[in-house]
Amino acid sequence: MSRPPLPPFIAETAAQKVHMAEDAWNTRDPARVALAYTRDSRWRNRVEFLQGRAGIEAFLTRKWSRELDYRLIKELWAFRENRIAVRFAYEWRDDSGHWFRSYRNENWEFDENGLMRVQIASINDLPIEESERKYHWPLGRRPDDHPSLSELGLLKVLTQARFLRPLRIGKFTYFKRVETAFAELARAIETI
Repeated sequence: MSRPPLPPFIAETAAQKVHMAEDAWNTRDPARVALAYTRDSRWRNRVEFLQGRAGIEAFLTRKWSRELDYRLIKELWAFRENRIAVRFAYEWRDDSGHWFRSYRNENWEFDENGLMRVQIASINDLPIEESERKYHWPLGRRPDDHPSLSELGLLKVLTQARFLRPLRIGKFTYFKRVETAFAELARAIETI
């Protein structure tokens, strides 16, 4: 099974891969999302370690039964050959009506067929008031005219760095020259 775009990635294909992942995750359909991963894919999600599509699908089923009204926005952070680093934020509420915005960084590694074989995620949950929510579109795919994370000011630290310049591709933003700025990150990912 092949899942274009395929590595090695360039800016446009890396942004497209991120866009496709955002759209899939906003469906909240564990079976659909799991198809983007290799059969033996390895995940670290917070302190949980997962292996294979079945483990991913079970994890996502649990996740979305707890994280209600889930909506997310992803942005490409860096890429190199068959690896992509992504920053994103998602909003959700628990069954008591308490709202959260979760900030997440992920490192992805793809096989030659464009399927993700490694995903390493670090996540921080920030309690927010309902009035602080920024994602109000109907459940499902983010509308094309909805602001990106950068446009919403949710990545202020990243975009204020002198060496980064946001560059818009479609509805997604990536950071020009980030390949050089985050060369250390790419070297670290190689050791995975």
